[in-house]
Amino acid sequence: MSVDMLSYLFIGGSFLLYIGIAVWARAGSTKEFYVAGGGVHPIANGMATAADWMSAASFISLAGLISFIGRDGSAYLMGWTGGYVLLAMLLAPYLRKFGKFTVPDFVGDRYESDTARIIGVVCTIVISFTYVAGQMRGVGIVFSRYLHVDINTGVILGMAIVFFYAVLGGMKGITYTQVAQYCVLILAFTVPSFFLSAQVTGHILPQIGLGATLDSGMSVLATLDQLSLDLGFAQYTAGTKSTFDIFCLTVALMCGTAGLPHVIVRFFTVPRVKDARTSAGYALIFIALLYTAIPGVAGFGRVNLIQTLNGPDNAGVEYAAMPTWFANWENAGLIGWNDRNGDGKIQYAAGNAYEGKGKPEYDANDNRGVNGERLATNALVGEEFDASKQPFANEVYVDRDIMVLANPEIAQLPAWVIALVAAGAVAAALSTAAGLLLVISTAISHDLMKTVINPNITDKQELMYARLAAIVAICIAGYFGINPPGFVAQVVALAFGIASASVFPTLMLGIFYKRMNTQGAIAGMLTGLVATVGYMWYFVFAGGDSADYFMGVSPGGFGAIGMVLHFVVAIVVASMTPAPSEEMQRIVEDLRIPRGAGEAHDH
Repeated sequence: MSVDMLSYLFIGGSFLLYIGIAVWARAGSTKEFYVAGGGVHPIANGMATAADWMSAASFISLAGLISFIGRDGSAYLMGWTGGYVLLAMLLAPYLRKFGKFTVPDFVGDRYESDTARIIGVVCTIVISFTYVAGQMRGVGIVFSRYLHVDINTGVILGMAIVFFYAVLGGMKGITYTQVAQYCVLILAFTVPSFFLSAQVTGHILPQIGLGATLDSGMSVLATLDQLSLDLGFAQYTAGTKSTFDIFCLTVALMCGTAGLPHVIVRFFTVPRVKDARTSAGYALIFIALLYTAIPGVAGFGRVNLIQTLNGPDNAGVEYAAMPTWFANWENAGLIGWNDRNGDGKIQYAAGNAYEGKGKPEYDANDNRGVNGERLATNALVGEEFDASKQPFANEVYVDRDIMVLANPEIAQLPAWVIALVAAGAVAAALSTAAGLLLVISTAISHDLMKTVINPNITDKQELMYARLAAIVAICIAGYFGINPPGFVAQVVALAFGIASASVFPTLMLGIFYKRMNTQGAIAGMLTGLVATVGYMWYFVFAGGDSADYFMGVSPGGFGAIGMVLHFVVAIVVASMTPAPSEEMQRIVEDLRIPRGAGEAHDH
């Protein structure tokens, strides 16, 4: 059976499974819509949490990111995994005991202020929409290749699928759908990684593959270093970011993970605080199965890509002789070739294939320039390179988001493996998109409509508002997927940075600093949010020069600086204004005592 037929079968079958689960587990009350009734088993919740957290950025983009930037990509691995430990140890049990299942709900009640609650809603929506843009973009990439539609149509198809199980099923439907999606995505990532490891290194464990010795007598890492230097790239194990920038990026990703609203709510879908801790442990194990394999997959994919494009003698390959995968991804607009010297050969190296035009403007959907010309730039667009250190000038554009998806085809793995990867990529993107959209709808229906605007609405009316908000959120998410601000991992990193600067400090201070009051919380949230979003906007979207970075910190890492500003401003303002009520200080003290937190709260 052909790759196309198997892809249709695998993706279509998974869609039927997800929709079937949504119908079976559809929500009948607000409690089921928001927290799945609070009765999910810890193991199932751990799998759902892992699927919710391992988004398109993890499945599709992270290995591709590390393939292109090498050592610098370690910040993403350390930040995203370390952040989950931080969440499980420092936030989740206490938030679960406090009994408020959304970030704005916690902020509003802890700081006894509807103004703080509304700012919490704004932070939640900004984080979630920034994050979901990357997920919808990931769905579009998968569909553009495997269903042979353009990326925009792929995004619309993804919107339709999410509509069914997010709007119908709410958190109850999403939870059990995500259990199935975890099973699909983990198989889809690990199976090809075993194949790739066996093909490149001779053994099947990708976790130890980078240190394996190849036929050349060099390790995979040493081979990557040599190939990178030969082609004019930075050494794979050296990286280009400063140590301080890597540190800030890691901290921003770590604290941003702990502040993600759609992950925090997962600890309210189990019956007790003890179950929340247990499910966190299971989730970390389930996450580790994928994350420990990513460095190996990135390295193997990089070696295969370079050797396939340039041939065994590193002299280029005739375009006519390229495998069909190249044309498939070229038709999807995610890889491009510009025959600069007219020799009919594909030649891949460092530098800008759009010679003499600097960093070109382009539409991320189809990689075409402002004049409609196809771009042919590598991932390091616009960077200076020394032509004397490479055999030829670069002629190839490769979208880094395709690396995991293209890996099985580049390595000529069986067709069923290629189709399985496609189904896994869709599962990863849709699982997180659904969780984020539910958080947005909950913030609007519960935290705004029910709590602030009209507390007298009935349970049925609140559920209606939640579903209407989810529909609107899906439409907005689709727009961002069609008009993304960057590649998947970059967009997601921005969301984590915003979360680390706006939500994480507010939660930490609310739990561990009983003197923190309304004025301090509001001042801190606004400072962190405005400073971080402003910095990101200027340098990512407004064309700011990287030479002007504050202390050399890139936009992705500025969330750490914004977080420090948040802490400082919040504590200073709180010390200069009246303390919170005695009752609230007593509640905060009691919050850290591991007792009296039994059944899930009913909202």
